[in-house]
Amino acid sequence: MSDVAEKLVTQPDELAACCAHLAVVRRMGMDTEFVGEDTFHPRLCLIQVATDDTLYVIDPFTVGPLDAFWNVVVDPANLVVVHAGREEVRLCHLWSGRRPGNLFDLQIAAGLVGLPYPMGHGSLVYQVLGVQLAKGETLTEWRHRPLTRSQIRYALDDVRHLLGVWQHLSADLERLGRTDWAREEFERLLTTVSADLPGTSSESDRWRKLRGLGPLDRRRLGMVRELFFWREQKAAEANRPTRSIVRDDLLIEIARRGPAKPRDLHMVRGLARRYAEEIVNVIEAVRALPAEQLPDAAEREQDPPQFGLIVNVINAVLADFSVRQRLAANLVATSQDVKSLVRARFQGGPLPADSLLTRGWRAQHILPELEAVLNGQRTLRIADIHADAPFAYGK
Repeated sequence: MSDVAEKLVTQPDELAACCAHLAVVRRMGMDTEFVGEDTFHPRLCLIQVATDDTLYVIDPFTVGPLDAFWNVVVDPANLVVVHAGREEVRLCHLWSGRRPGNLFDLQIAAGLVGLPYPMGHGSLVYQVLGVQLAKGETLTEWRHRPLTRSQIRYALDDVRHLLGVWQHLSADLERLGRTDWAREEFERLLTTVSADLPGTSSESDRWRKLRGLGPLDRRRLGMVRELFFWREQKAAEANRPTRSIVRDDLLIEIARRGPAKPRDLHMVRGLARRYAEEIVNVIEAVRALPAEQLPDAAEREQDPPQFGLIVNVINAVLADFSVRQRLAANLVATSQDVKSLVRARFQGGPLPADSLLTRGWRAQHILPELEAVLNGQRTLRIADIHADAPFAYGK
């Protein structure tokens, strides 16, 4: 972008003018700067916005309520272009209770047209536009005021090229017939962020991401689950990081011990004694739960010896196919998706419903290619060892 206006928005009337402009142009690039290391909710420190003719740096510390801005973001008539926009989606939820209405994530789009995924902002701008971005404020303290000239320049550069990259990638998606694929991926991002937000229902499985759950029985898994959500509530009330209440590994250790009295926890290193009574109350409540309200234990798969070899072959096929089709293989499917596919073939059953390969463009365009090799309907050989896609296929 050249010959564009650059505006620092620090007053309510300036924010109103900015929002009025955004509501007219209907298309903007957006980024944020926030600090989240020492609070439960990240503290929003800056909002950067780009239109075709104006760049804005909005100071949320001084502009007053941001309702008008978030109303622009959640309006489906307004295209919001982001790069790796998970945190922008999260902040929009936090501040407005809603999600962006029409999101375009450049990092995802890049993976759908053959660029590496995930690709950093600077690398993507250089790859698409040939522009080298300056570095230097990556670890800056965005809470301090006044902002320095260097901080403002860095903030502006974070959005300066978003719309330019969007134009190139959206044209590539259209040419490859993948615009609908991109919309599907943007929707998946929005849904995933929504499901992972703190304060969601205790039926959420976010607690299952903790490490060390494997050896625990159903009752102890129930203790971990309820301790997880107790910890989130405590952290939200105090606006502190969850780890400052109880560390992840201590949640597992507490459930393993199953304390009956507060003093049973006094010997657990790293656990604040002031929470001992509340923790025991949570444990006692789980002990009283009927079995049907306890979480199921994760099944331990007993895979045959050749399982890993076949997974490696299908991963290689996926990588080869992705190169041919100009796709980033690690965006197409995870290693767990491939394992689930091979495991389903061994067991003679369907793919798990949570596999990416069961839905949308992956089910239509990717899954049949992998199944053709897995089911022996297509053979492969190394045709050109020097090629990026070295395999050849036959029947």
